[in-house]
Amino acid sequence: MDFITTLTRRNAEFAATAFSAGLKILPSQRTLILGCVDPRVDPMEVLKLAPGEAAIIRNVGGRVNPALLETMDILRTVSRAGGAAIGEGWNFIVLHHTKCGIAGCYHHAPALLAQHMGVAEGEALDALAVTDPYASVAIDVAALRANPGFADGISITGMVYDVDTGLVETVVPAA
Repeated sequence: MDFITTLTRRNAEFAATAFSAGLKILPSQRTLILGCVDPRVDPMEVLKLAPGEAAIIRNVGGRVNPALLETMDILRTVSRAGGAAIGEGWNFIVLHHTKCGIAGCYHHAPALLAQHMGVAEGEALDALAVTDPYASVAIDVAALRANPGFADGISITGMVYDVDTGLVETVVPAA
């Protein structure tokens, strides 16, 4: 049996036992989470989220980049159409993690990584602390807080997940 068949069987089980047609398009806890695509760091699992509690955006490294800002612009439009604009009273969590594969890209394909991050290769890329999740999460939170189009009333928190212990540490408390 191939994995696609496995997935369709799992989906049938989900549809029969766990599907909830009542979930809303907007997260019930008014929370958005930016995380890495690394399968070890699934925010649904590591934060024990229930379906519908948070919206999760994932990219390489869980980093703030031009694509994230574009996605947020679209989500703001969707939320306004849904009747509850993203803003005051909402949470945004930036979730980085230890032993992230983005460090390999930094060392072996810096031009590609610089393009992903929307910066120039060299000092601008170095300033993003790609190899240090504790520094990088603080940099990303500061960038979001400094962006008036983003931070309008949203509480922004920075966390780091340790892939060796399974624990999350709040590095930058909500503000």
